[in-house]
Amino acid sequence: MRYSVFSLLSQALAGNTGWRPAWRDPQPRSAYDVVIVGGGGHGLATAYYLAKVHGLRNIAVVEKGYLGSGNVGRNTTIVRSNYLLPGNTPFYEWSLKLWEGLEQDINYNAMVSQRGVLNLYHSDSQRDAYVRRGNAMMLCGVDAELLDQDGVRRLAPYLDFDNARFPIQGGLLQKRGGTVRHDAVAWGYARAADLRGVDLIQNCEVTGIRVENGRAVGVETTKGFIGAGKIGLACAGNTSRVAAMAGLRLPLESHVLQAFVSEGVKPMIDQVITFGAGHFYVSQSDKGGLVFGGDIDGYNSYAQRGNLPTIEDVMEEGFALMPSIGRLRVLRHWGGIMDMSMDGSPIIDRTPVEGLYLNCGWCYGGFKATPASGWCFAHTIARDEPHAYNAAYRLDRFATGRLIDEKGTGSTPNKH
Repeated sequence: MRYSVFSLLSQALAGNTGWRPAWRDPQPRSAYDVVIVGGGGHGLATAYYLAKVHGLRNIAVVEKGYLGSGNVGRNTTIVRSNYLLPGNTPFYEWSLKLWEGLEQDINYNAMVSQRGVLNLYHSDSQRDAYVRRGNAMMLCGVDAELLDQDGVRRLAPYLDFDNARFPIQGGLLQKRGGTVRHDAVAWGYARAADLRGVDLIQNCEVTGIRVENGRAVGVETTKGFIGAGKIGLACAGNTSRVAAMAGLRLPLESHVLQAFVSEGVKPMIDQVITFGAGHFYVSQSDKGGLVFGGDIDGYNSYAQRGNLPTIEDVMEEGFALMPSIGRLRVLRHWGGIMDMSMDGSPIIDRTPVEGLYLNCGWCYGGFKATPASGWCFAHTIARDEPHAYNAAYRLDRFATGRLIDEKGTGSTPNKH
């Protein structure tokens, strides 16, 4: 069933009795050409592009919970391509271009809102760093605009300009950035993949990866063994644990990243705003709640919940940026498990185990990368070679020294 104004009208006249489930709930077959482990945004996007772009049909996505129960539904919904380094800028710009056409491509309302992303700067040195980043972006054909204090004041008059501990001097604006409804991304890709014959198998936890003569031949699951010609891992913060089933030890650490939603208020914040004197980012949802977050919890954890010191730190930074939010109540917060790589950049590559492919190390950038990640991972799996956009995201770069340290903090995962 194709969603359109005509199908909406016809179903309304029929009392909404003809709607079909968005996707099937099949039992696993004995074997598939490709099995994707992880039913989040990256796994579902990979399956979709394997079917659409590469013409594969015998594909399964296995998810230990329900589709979208991981990080794709546990983030602050921001999309952007305002990166500095050559390995990152083309990839994230391709992702943003895919976001711009996503709803038409998958026939699903993902609520793509290109409201703009504004990164504030508070010192001369930070301004110079943003000038460099903006120039690098424009050299790659990415939109960027440097604003002075008056320019920021016109866009966001609710910020604290006069009495701030960290006075706002200006900001770097990417107008094409914005937000996307995170749950809708999972639902839309799931529906689109299902329509192309992909089996989406929920509540099916992978308990082992069977390797014979150096080649991965299938996965052991709570629903039995599933044979596979190729296996792609898109497990976010659980990647290290799943990869260890095949004997791989990866350059990753798992950390909790918390997000928060306030009570609903009248329209206030038009853009996505980031605080340059710390790590705080905020936007406003269509329901009126402020959606915001900050740094990861510093310790290693697999728990999808956070701790109070990080909550306090995030609230302090938000209050320093705009004191008016001190009157709001926080309705809820949650945690996602981040797979933090040693240089802060992702890995999309083959592994030393033949037939086993890796998509991980997304740190803070996982949601905004969803379309390009799926596109490039599908290409890597189908053709046994990286796409041009993920050629720099090799697993062996940690051995060869070709690191992509966007933040410049070295090999300390909890600082990326």
